[in-house]
Amino acid sequence: MKAYIETYGCTANKSDASIIKGILKLEGYNFVNDPKDADIIIILTCTVIASTEQRMLFRISKLREYGKKLVVAGCMASVQADLVKRVAPESFLLPPSEVYRIAEIAGGRAFERKSKTSLPRYYEGVVAPIAISEGCSFSCTYCITSKARGRLKSFPRKEIVSTTKEAVEKGCKEIQLTAQDLSSYGMDSGERLKDLVDDICDIEGDFMIRLGMMNPRTARRIVDDLVEIYRNEKVYKFLHLPVQSGDDSILERMERGYKSQDFIDLVEKVREEIPELTLSTDIIIAFPGEDEDAFMRSVELIKKVEPDIVNITRFSPRAHTKARLFKDRIPTHVAKERSRFLTEVCKKISLERNKKYVGKCFKVLLTEKGKRKTTVGRTFNYKPVVLPAELQLGKFVYAKAIEAKQTYLLGSLVS
Repeated sequence: MKAYIETYGCTANKSDASIIKGILKLEGYNFVNDPKDADIIIILTCTVIASTEQRMLFRISKLREYGKKLVVAGCMASVQADLVKRVAPESFLLPPSEVYRIAEIAGGRAFERKSKTSLPRYYEGVVAPIAISEGCSFSCTYCITSKARGRLKSFPRKEIVSTTKEAVEKGCKEIQLTAQDLSSYGMDSGERLKDLVDDICDIEGDFMIRLGMMNPRTARRIVDDLVEIYRNEKVYKFLHLPVQSGDDSILERMERGYKSQDFIDLVEKVREEIPELTLSTDIIIAFPGEDEDAFMRSVELIKKVEPDIVNITRFSPRAHTKARLFKDRIPTHVAKERSRFLTEVCKKISLERNKKYVGKCFKVLLTEKGKRKTTVGRTFNYKPVVLPAELQLGKFVYAKAIEAKQTYLLGSLVS
């Protein structure tokens, strides 16, 4: 029996994909790279913005043409089942909370409904995405993901540690701890993120941990714990902290639960203790009601904080969200102009920050194959380094940064 799997969107989907593969592997399935060779086709969908939703629907319709059993998983299966059924009425829906049902859908045994961290997994490569919770405690007015994945449910700490230990024993070298809001872990169960990460760091072996996205609203509550977490040599000095806007009135309308200065204070506090932290943030451009002054406050915030990475998204009204009903939309041409302007600002900042690393040597974990016979590795603060050689993934090497690009460093091996 053969399965073909496509995965889109966030690391949480990649974590779910590893579970689906783990269950199918136990059921005797092998995985193929071409859908025409498969007995079952599975697509893990993303629907975070409208353009992604349309791309997913188009892809589902194409996969349906193979005439195989089709399973649609991910967020669309949870919150937009009607759209999926419109393009593929015979498809099977597998919401994120029900990934354990894949064996039953495929025609095998029924798995008991359990915590995701107690289900079997299958890893390809040296990177292991592991979700530590599902859902979110909040409901930002623009966010469809919180509707798709439900309220916060933190997974048991011992199970997460056991899952991570198994991944390391199977050769995984980069553990990507993921959640809709990583810093809210344990808010529903009394656990602490620091205790979890400490336990994982105690696992024997040479590996690195990448912390996933955190909401400033919850991260500021545990900032002292975060600083201590980042001090561990097994933890990448990398923080993904979406601010979404630099204007307080827009943040209030988004129902983010913090002000722009809270974000700035949080970043400054972490950077004070972890100076070479790599900061990634997100900005939503042209949210309803964002006038020119509000937009420029976002620009000024980015200039002040100087993130290494900025993910810029134009506002997209999503089904089942409050913001979809807001009337004061920004014209598309204005949104595009603002996006282009901020993109240029961010490019310059990213390049200048990367230039600071030229001439320095780093211990680099090799994690993926690059283009044209190159290998990509990650530094202690998760900067990507492209090395001009085909090297064994999972190994630590020493490299010198010889040139800075906007999104990565070019490096050479150091003996």
